[in-house]
Amino acid sequence: MIRADLHVHTCYSMDCCTSLEEIVNHCLEIDINCLAISDHNTIAGALKLRKIAPFRIIIAEEIQTSAGELMGLFLSEEIPQGLSPEKTIARIKSQGGLIGIPHPFGRWPLYDCKKLRSPEIISQVDIIEVFNSRTLLPNSSKKAWSLARKYNLAPSAGSDAHTLGEIGRAYVEIPEFDSPGDFLVSLSQGLTFGRRSGPLIHLVSARTKARKRHC
Repeated sequence: MIRADLHVHTCYSMDCCTSLEEIVNHCLEIDINCLAISDHNTIAGALKLRKIAPFRIIIAEEIQTSAGELMGLFLSEEIPQGLSPEKTIARIKSQGGLIGIPHPFGRWPLYDCKKLRSPEIISQVDIIEVFNSRTLLPNSSKKAWSLARKYNLAPSAGSDAHTLGEIGRAYVEIPEFDSPGDFLVSLSQGLTFGRRSGPLIHLVSARTKARKRHC
């Protein structure tokens, strides 16, 4: 059985300082044996981590589109930020990747990616993140589950870790898989687990982002 945290950041994200080596060692300690490394607008860290990790690494990217964030999984090429959701989805599909919506009901009261939940967009989506440890809004997980069921989409869970201790706060237990298609089947058979991170964790990310910006 695979225990997969499907939303993890590394030092290759502008708001994270966690090294690749720290991630490997921590996952071995907590028995997480699969990660979707989904840095902001880059796959460089995921590609490097795949070379050194003794467990499965899914090459992913949390992509800032013109209407909010989408996640591409099983990528081979980096996708630029700022494109429309439609163009971003087309680029993910051209690589044989899967499309996910992370935190589909936002993480802040003033941020809500409504366009990404429109029928036109969601009809092209494969995965809904039904639990995100950093989401603070009440009922966000319940609404995400309802969205996944309404459109018969695979449910995923991730810590959205930007610090080492967050990794593994949310994960899915799924059967083994050999391809993106198998992965979707495994997700549909999986169990999700999650604990929320405290609101102060966002201040850590903001401080890291500011520090990196002025380096």
